[in-house]
Amino acid sequence: MKKLLLFILFLGITSTGFCQLKSRTFEDAESLQQIQKRKIIVFIHTDWCQFCQRMKATTFKNEEIIQKLNANFYFIDFNAEEKRDINFNNRIFKYQPSGNNVGVHELALQLGTQNNQIVYPILCVLNEKNEIIFQYSNYLSPKDFKLLLENLEK
Repeated sequence: MKKLLLFILFLGITSTGFCQLKSRTFEDAESLQQIQKRKIIVFIHTDWCQFCQRMKATTFKNEEIIQKLNANFYFIDFNAEEKRDINFNNRIFKYQPSGNNVGVHELALQLGTQNNQIVYPILCVLNEKNEIIFQYSNYLSPKDFKLLLENLEK
């Protein structure tokens, strides 16, 4: 009986503990669109942004959110200070240095600029044609993010 209880407990822990968010690259998402059309959710962040790190630790660790994102969307976790070239939407985007070890990626600017400025974190939703259909630049709690996902699924 004890072994059965431990086995059930182990299964419960592993089934919930290993639910991970599948993060794609821009190139992967474009290829996957050829197989199955889905909206793309791009989380644009930096390493130094406290609200970005908070969203990573709370919102994107929520199991319900992870399940919805994995099942219905292509999710891209994008560091705005990424230095590699990115081929997306028939264009190559590059890192733009603006000082000594400081800069921003062109694609982050393309997807995240609102009112001529970029503020982190940014959530950008693209439709199946890679057109921006929604942008939001602020922290989103798990509760608010769930509401957003429900509206996007309609």
